[in-house]
Amino acid sequence: MNSPAKHIGLIGLGLMGRPMGMNLIKAGYPLTVWNRTASRAEELVAAGAKLAKSPQEVAAASDFLLTIVSDPPALEGVLWGDCGAMQALKRGSIYVDSSTVSPALARKISAACAERGVRFLDAPVTGGDWGAKKGELVFMIGGEVDTLKEAEPILKVMGKKLFHLGPNGAGQTIKLAMNSILALQVDALAEALALVTRAGIPGEKLVEVMQSSMARSGVLDVKAPNLLKDQYVPSFPLRLMHKDLGLALDLANQLGVALPATAAAREIYSAVKGAAKEDLDFSAVMRFWKH
Repeated sequence: MNSPAKHIGLIGLGLMGRPMGMNLIKAGYPLTVWNRTASRAEELVAAGAKLAKSPQEVAAASDFLLTIVSDPPALEGVLWGDCGAMQALKRGSIYVDSSTVSPALARKISAACAERGVRFLDAPVTGGDWGAKKGELVFMIGGEVDTLKEAEPILKVMGKKLFHLGPNGAGQTIKLAMNSILALQVDALAEALALVTRAGIPGEKLVEVMQSSMARSGVLDVKAPNLLKDQYVPSFPLRLMHKDLGLALDLANQLGVALPATAAAREIYSAVKGAAKEDLDFSAVMRFWKH
């Protein structure tokens, strides 16, 4: 199989980044990777990726750069820190960020890219690590339509749906709104389970009824088993959901929109995060009622 022409750079090899990179390699793309903890690159290097010494080296080797890191400080560090990627991005290249950060940071990156003749998309994802493994992520995209058209063949290797939502920053805005809903849904489910189990009724009975009602949702399919079994292996870590709720509240503050339910939920996620000794899935919010 002939490799597609574009050389791809990938920065960030966590729960999502590693399987995304593996799908790119399987599709035949030459891949250069970097991660703060280099050992996380071993699986991709064994599959044929090249490990770079810095974000700058990745950008210099790439026609298409993809970043997916944990939070805004991590992204700023990768782009503008020591040996940062921004200074080495090639004129005419495409840069896609799939981290979840603020819309303001997405616009700042867009402006910096424009000065260098680089086209930028903010394209956060949803679908959990299982979606990343299957290549079935959903991309929420802000930026120019023409840039998306060119990036589409590469994004389609990793995702099943690409939503173009408006100019740079729009992808991040929708992602923060989406994650607020997911956090509230799981929080509400945990609260309801606490109520019925305290009344002496098995939680499974509530879930069974919900599956046949208006309350049915994808979240119920994926997260209810975690809550019922009290098992929280991270598919979407609680620490990242906690960060995203903070970003949503910051954005709401800037826009003058009250988010009382989101604010209340973040307090509960904060309490569980503070008490956790290990990395947990965000569905571990149930532990607020267990302890």
